[in-house]
Amino acid sequence: MTRLAVHKTYKLFIGGAFPRSESGRVYAVSTRKGSFVANAAKASRKDARDAVRAARGAVQKWSAATAYNRGQILYRIAELLEGRRDQFVREITDLEGGSVAAANAQVDRAIDLWVWYAGWCDKYVQVSGHANPVAGPYFNLSVPEPTGVVAVIAPQGPVDTLVGLVSTVAPVILSGNTVVVVANEHAPLSAISLSEVLATSDLPAGVVNVLTGSPAELSPWLVGHADVNAVDLTGAGALDWTALETTAADTLKRVLRPTPDSTAPADLARITVFTETKTVWHTKALI
Repeated sequence: MTRLAVHKTYKLFIGGAFPRSESGRVYAVSTRKGSFVANAAKASRKDARDAVRAARGAVQKWSAATAYNRGQILYRIAELLEGRRDQFVREITDLEGGSVAAANAQVDRAIDLWVWYAGWCDKYVQVSGHANPVAGPYFNLSVPEPTGVVAVIAPQGPVDTLVGLVSTVAPVILSGNTVVVVANEHAPLSAISLSEVLATSDLPAGVVNVLTGSPAELSPWLVGHADVNAVDLTGAGALDWTALETTAADTLKRVLRPTPDSTAPADLARITVFTETKTVWHTKALI
């Protein structure tokens, strides 16, 4: 008997759950040669609002977790990603083309990024914080703290889709921020599969929320949302990102501009750009 192919319909990832778009819209995901692979949810404005609400609700718990605990969870994500390597390799080769070896190399880079950023969880404050010299019997300390909710437009290039996603999400959440990320529109399967990893990794619900669909449609709503504190436009190079930056200025958001690369560079600056500095005075002794 000939079996019918059962094609998966990939959902959104909001608040730790996998809902369909409230609009009911989906779009076809195809290989680079045009063959149908699956359907993905096409997020709407309400989905974006729901994702921001979930991210806002998770900020307090996640930012209050110890740096050691956040590092353990990020490392756990790397472990789980390693355990599902075959699925990610298959999805990468289906949508990006290229060899199995190249897809394995990309999964390796994604795992290494999670491990690298896990190590920074309890170190970035030491490196970017300061003990300031003052004239008087006081300690004066400046320490970085998480900004809050960050909206991210993931890199939209045709290759390195998994690494592109991880390179933008991991540095944002390690300091205690929460994220609403718009996945690569043409190759979203790695993003949703990574969501399935996150859902089983001890990461609190709402810390990472993944929207699939059109960045051109979703970006203005996220950038203009009053409950979003910062915006990463790394993957918005093909959009009118100057207009997005202008919209973000209306609510005093911190903005990271687009980059021409298919991935974001792994460095300390990507961590600290989404933190704010708090300076504390404390007496050395009572006289």
